[in-house]
Amino acid sequence: MSDRQQHWESVYRSKGADEVSWFQTHAASSLRLIKGCADSSAQIIDVGGGASVLVDDLLDAGYRNLTVLDLADSALATSRARLGARAQAVQWIADDVTRADLPAAHYDVWHDRAVFHFLTDPSDRARYVEQVLKSVKPGGHVIVAAFGPDGPLQCSGLDVVRYAPESLHAQFGAPFRLLGHETEIHHTPTGKEQEFVYCYCVRA
Repeated sequence: MSDRQQHWESVYRSKGADEVSWFQTHAASSLRLIKGCADSSAQIIDVGGGASVLVDDLLDAGYRNLTVLDLADSALATSRARLGARAQAVQWIADDVTRADLPAAHYDVWHDRAVFHFLTDPSDRARYVEQVLKSVKPGGHVIVAAFGPDGPLQCSGLDVVRYAPESLHAQFGAPFRLLGHETEIHHTPTGKEQEFVYCYCVRA
């Protein structure tokens, strides 16, 4: 088990899913953006989805080809337990997104809320982008949310990289056409405010 994986396993084993700072009762922005670019037959991967309720919201909305990837299997186990029998309709992958063996040209939507900003090493960011290029279909959509310029400098004891919309999109480059961006102020379970920037683009 890598140090990175050990860290996140520890986080999810020591805190409830509704106690981590990124907890959302409903992933409203993510769900709205996904609905805006994909119908219910779309192949969707939620990167770093872990214990997030986005998968519940997508199932409730009729989406049926869902994959959730997270480094911490304990986080995925939380979602599987919450969903009960419905968990069988979802593919679960416990792996590091920068190294996972993902299928080529498979996904219509790549969604990531709060993984990319943890990639402080440029080589990790490059591998992440390579994974997106490999696994998202041409014409597929990529939705990535990261801490904005006024967001925190650390999260869960780890350094993060903060992004303006232009700098976030620049990490992905020419193969991705920017469709839009928006800012969201997230309220943590302890009442703190965190600025998130969402960028959404289409893969050439």
